[in-house]
Amino acid sequence: MRFDLSRPATKLVREVLRVKSDEEVVISYDTLSHFAVIEAVAGEVVRAGAKPLLLCVAAPKGVGKAADPELPLRSLSAALQNADVWIEFNERWLLYSSAFETAIKNQNLRYMCLVGMDEAMFVRTLDIDLEKLGRFMKTLSEILKEAREVRIQNPSGTDVTFRNHPERPIISDHGDASKPGIHMLPGQMSWSPIENSIDGTIVFDGSIVPPVGVLREPVALTIRAGRIVEITGGKEARRFEAWLRSFEHEDMFKLAHISLGLNPGAVLSGNILEDERVWGCSEWGIGYTSEDLVPDRTEPDRAPSHCDGVCLNSTIVVDGRTIFKDGNLVDEELLKIIS
Repeated sequence: MRFDLSRPATKLVREVLRVKSDEEVVISYDTLSHFAVIEAVAGEVVRAGAKPLLLCVAAPKGVGKAADPELPLRSLSAALQNADVWIEFNERWLLYSSAFETAIKNQNLRYMCLVGMDEAMFVRTLDIDLEKLGRFMKTLSEILKEAREVRIQNPSGTDVTFRNHPERPIISDHGDASKPGIHMLPGQMSWSPIENSIDGTIVFDGSIVPPVGVLREPVALTIRAGRIVEITGGKEARRFEAWLRSFEHEDMFKLAHISLGLNPGAVLSGNILEDERVWGCSEWGIGYTSEDLVPDRTEPDRAPSHCDGVCLNSTIVVDGRTIFKDGNLVDEELLKIIS
């Protein structure tokens, strides 16, 4: 038993998900997952008086819908759609797969995305002050809800602007997954801007997952009206562009969402779940967009997959108000909360 995992497991089950007695908790993973984490969480679920069900699949080659052909979709869907809580630890994630889309039709389900979680990351990102993080992120969320124009820059050359959609939510994963819905590891804030307002340059200098991981050199994207029109850089840029083109679908070149990294324990590790939460980073999702982010959309999203890229040390300016400067929090109202 990895006793060092007991405290983050307790925080996840008791504080974040607030698992109740007799709830049925599905813990999914694959043959690349870290079983010590799964065992620690399952044990805590039992101690909470709930009933865990561990589901393991052979790790597919792709993620999301790209994984569908290799998954036992009928059996997975049947189990997931009837759970009270679903914690996903899959290395090759089920998020956005057909099984995921079936599961979230259950309006009582609490889904927690912890894909690719290893032991060290489990401790780093969950053994934190969740109460303080929650107060900080709730205040920042209120600022962003009122925002109209946002500009993001970083030392590697990012300089992109966009306008916010007044009817689209700010998804704040601050450590409260007690209500039904899609929840992520604490320490990230996400939203979808008005697509055709996104213009400028985005330079990924942290990671791109899939298909690259931690970057050895920056990858620059030229953005016009919310779509990637050019990708420049070295070998990793060419690999990334080839991966996007391999789907032969134009929506794989659209920007899906913007996110801010706000987890004080996260480090750049190559696991996008952690990378996109590195304090002071900005992250762009590309391809598939969750309906939670765009409830106003009348047409279903047809992008076949999704990836995420990280811009480190970001400067975030909201309606002329500087929140972060080169990855450091500088806003006085927010600094008082975390000091």
